[in-house]
Amino acid sequence: MKITVIGAGAIGGNLAARLSTAGHDVQVADARGPGAVAAEVLEAGARAVGLDDSVQGRDVIILAVPFSVQPKLAALLATAPSEAIVVDTSNYYPGMLGPVEAVDNGAVESVWSQEQLGRPVVKAWNAALAETQRERALPAGSPDRIAIPVAADSEEQRRTVMTLVDATGFDAFDAGVLADSWRQQPGTPAYCTELGLDKLGEALAAADKTTSATTRDRIMAHLVTLESEPTREEKVANNRAATR
Repeated sequence: MKITVIGAGAIGGNLAARLSTAGHDVQVADARGPGAVAAEVLEAGARAVGLDDSVQGRDVIILAVPFSVQPKLAALLATAPSEAIVVDTSNYYPGMLGPVEAVDNGAVESVWSQEQLGRPVVKAWNAALAETQRERALPAGSPDRIAIPVAADSEEQRRTVMTLVDATGFDAFDAGVLADSWRQQPGTPAYCTELGLDKLGEALAAADKTTSATTRDRIMAHLVTLESEPTREEKVANNRAATR
């Protein structure tokens, strides 16, 4: 498939590298320009391109940018093919780039993004740490393979993105429609807890929308008190403990 990844940070760079390794035609665009794309991201064949020309003629467009930045891409996405699949990998942390009133008042994150962008989105790759995506990818059939939830209103788009999740080294879990994608957002049992297919469905079902934002903020408040950056294992353990 012809795939564009917008955002060359930890998540976007990893996805671009893995999807190009899997044989896809991958372009990477960043608001800072093609020079912002690290050399290792391009080693498997991905190409750095300018943002303005990044979405024409593409099958899939993956947004690996901060949540509240996404609306700024609406005009660019309007130039993409109408059938192109748009994937949202973001998470809402109000303390990072400021609050979004609609979400704080109960709107589902990706439903809000979809409204701002003016086209359907698929939610994927948001519920695994960047370190998890970089370090824990495994071939299909591996016994310890981690699962990643995928939500979308279009079953066809959901299934397509699920095949891409598999190509990046993770089992894809069908998480249903976009209105339920809050179940894979920060502060829920499915978020960055490194579960397999056998446990992920149970975790999604156990999510509580009335407490998830409070849990998210409590986890973040704990992290900022630490004297050093926690390891991936410590982050996962903290997320699991906070949502039990």
